[in-house]
Amino acid sequence: MATGEMGAGTAMAMRIVAESARLLGAPRLIPVASAHIDGALYHGDSGTIFAERLVEGGASVAVRSTLNVGALDLMGCSRVRLAEPARGMARRMMEAYRKLGCEQSWTCAPYQAGHRPALGSDVAWGESNAVVFCNSVLGARTNRYGDFLDIACAIAGRAPDYGLHRPENRRASVIFDVSALKPVFLSSEIAWPVLGSLYGRLVGSDIGVVTGVPASPGEDALKAFGAAAASSGAVGLFHIAGVTPEAPDAETALGCNEPASVIRVTRQMAADAQMRLSTAGPGEKIDAVAIGSPHLSLAEFDALEKLVAGRRLRVPIHACTGRHVLAELDKHGRRQALEALGVVVVADTCVVVTPILPELREGVLMTNSGKFAHYAPGNTGYSVLYASLADCVESAVAGRPMLKELQS
Repeated sequence: MATGEMGAGTAMAMRIVAESARLLGAPRLIPVASAHIDGALYHGDSGTIFAERLVEGGASVAVRSTLNVGALDLMGCSRVRLAEPARGMARRMMEAYRKLGCEQSWTCAPYQAGHRPALGSDVAWGESNAVVFCNSVLGARTNRYGDFLDIACAIAGRAPDYGLHRPENRRASVIFDVSALKPVFLSSEIAWPVLGSLYGRLVGSDIGVVTGVPASPGEDALKAFGAAAASSGAVGLFHIAGVTPEAPDAETALGCNEPASVIRVTRQMAADAQMRLSTAGPGEKIDAVAIGSPHLSLAEFDALEKLVAGRRLRVPIHACTGRHVLAELDKHGRRQALEALGVVVVADTCVVVTPILPELREGVLMTNSGKFAHYAPGNTGYSVLYASLADCVESAVAGRPMLKELQS
């Protein structure tokens, strides 16, 4: 491949993979079963030129490759304020990845759109929440592949053998004990982004096993936990004893070794972690509500519909999702009904990575997403109020913050 026998595009991709392996100290390359590509999000012209160079060189992906969010809502649900020439370059970039043979998934939650690698399989995934879900909940093996290395691995069908591909590097060294928290809190939707942000901040790039969870919180909660953890820390893999596939118990997750440290989470720590997710000061103002980072599942739309209950919103709720969910919503007119009430459905992208929210100098964004809470201030200029989905909906209906106290 590297010598050009399969074309110039494949040669460039293989050279990138091989050189990355050398820099990382990997002893060999290993085959991968699939890829999830984060590099198709427009951050500048160089990314578009890179993708088009691969296309011009005749490259195509060798394994199943889904696409993370792009910079445009190609489904036409929401209005993206990206101006020319950036808009045209973003469209060219998305088209180049289509020509490379990638699936037009355009979602940060490919695991809820049918892309679910088998337990123990090696893959090359980008996008931090997708990586941590793939490793932790599905038990497949991937490192946090950066933009452009992800598509290079997809074209080569190979990745460097290092990091989380190796079983010995997947063992936990930290216990994150939540047994002191109330079961009613652990079973609530609000708990998991809060705990994920705390986990990421305290555990960092280490691997931890969460103990004290009485029952599986469900995929949407695990999605929210992993996304927040991967945003606040360099988390690529977590274990939850009795829940995730490589942790039937804490001892197995630790590889029968003693933990290097034990973090005992108190109710006050959980309360403080929630407070840290809000950057807006006290007041009577919200300018927008945004949910869906990672992208909303169909079950989360079910919950949204029940909470809205046919009421008109005074502040719009931007609901980000993938086209796999959009297709289900469109079957029975559910999207149109939500839009009539003031919900702005956003597909293929999200409000934190491309300009969709109104331009405001001191805007306040309310969200139930730990990942949105982490990135929104820097990416959008809005300050953040973090709350549960129920509080977000009630606030959107009332037109002002309606917050309940955290019961940890």
